[in-house]
Amino acid sequence: MLHAVAPRPQAALSKEKERLLGIIKERSFLTKGGPFKLASGAMSDYYLDMKPTMFSAEGLSLIAEIVFSMLRDDPNVDSIGGLELGAVPIVSAVSMRSRDDRPIDGFVVRKDKKGHGTDKKIDGNFRPNTSVVLFEDVTTRGGSVMEAVRAVRAQGATVKKVITVVDRLEGAAENLKKEGIELVAIYTTNDLRG
Repeated sequence: MLHAVAPRPQAALSKEKERLLGIIKERSFLTKGGPFKLASGAMSDYYLDMKPTMFSAEGLSLIAEIVFSMLRDDPNVDSIGGLELGAVPIVSAVSMRSRDDRPIDGFVVRKDKKGHGTDKKIDGNFRPNTSVVLFEDVTTRGGSVMEAVRAVRAQGATVKKVITVVDRLEGAAENLKKEGIELVAIYTTNDLRG
């Protein structure tokens, strides 16, 4: 039996966002050792390696709480997913966090079919002809997340929103908007540099 859980007050979410920003700055925001080559092919004087934050107990818990608060009251979200590897821990954590309140299933889009078994491109609890939200840890121009968008659209799903932990402010919002998709960022690089 599911038990309703009261939504987190805004003040609590603000404190959680402030703490998560501190963890990202401490563990994931790299400024030494550059320049860094990004997945987009561009070079940057900083790099966001979100794995140390996403694979820490506190960081993962905070991201899950914040992302779930963004989805809790949206009746148009059937599931949350994203491209491997960056989306996997968050999708799992958000799904687990949602269990007692408003269950949201998760799925992952593989970069390549696995070549055995069911040979699926999308694994987990994805259902065709549903409305999904996609997640990405860091968004630059939106090219990586568009791989996931194309895969779920090919199965008939609707994507209207992508949630990212950090938007690098290098064109992703504009590129996704052209596809009819809203990019919602928890932080931007301005927050990290501030």
